[in-house]
Amino acid sequence: MIYRLGVLLALLALIVFVVVFSGPQRESVTPASVSGPQHDPGYSARQARLVQTGADGLPLYTLDAATIEQQPDQNTVELAQVQLGFRDANGNQWTAQANRGELAQNSGVVKLEGSVHVTGTLAGSDDPAQISTEHLSFDTDAQVATTQDPVTVVMTGRELNAQGLIASLKERRVQLQSAVHGSFLP
Repeated sequence: MIYRLGVLLALLALIVFVVVFSGPQRESVTPASVSGPQHDPGYSARQARLVQTGADGLPLYTLDAATIEQQPDQNTVELAQVQLGFRDANGNQWTAQANRGELAQNSGVVKLEGSVHVTGTLAGSDDPAQISTEHLSFDTDAQVATTQDPVTVVMTGRELNAQGLIASLKERRVQLQSAVHGSFLP
């Protein structure tokens, strides 16, 4: 009888041994370590239009671009083949076109570069005005366009060349900075 009890205990031990060691291996699970913040890839779009509206719901400016690409690490949005449309204090429509641009997030400043051309109608005139330069910054909040680069202004068929420009649409004032060449004779 003791013999049978010994065989039974040995068989039971063998079954426990087989079950314990033939089951799935349990591995210790450790959470994956995160080395620093995750990279925000930003966004991009083709044939995009951004519209900034005022308190009255009407557009303050529109920004069209062949491509836009957010650079989250730099807090900027890069633009290609840009067209910026805006209205002056009298409601006259102005358009600025450039090869490239950059919009600083939360600043309202659009920087245009590469063959920048601005066209519109000056207050009190029916003739279009044109401004050409290589770089131009436009503060959409203050409605001020500035450049330190050489600039050409064409109004009523006459041309002025200068180094630098400040144009305040709210105050309806254009100021050429230095080295002005040209004349407006009656």
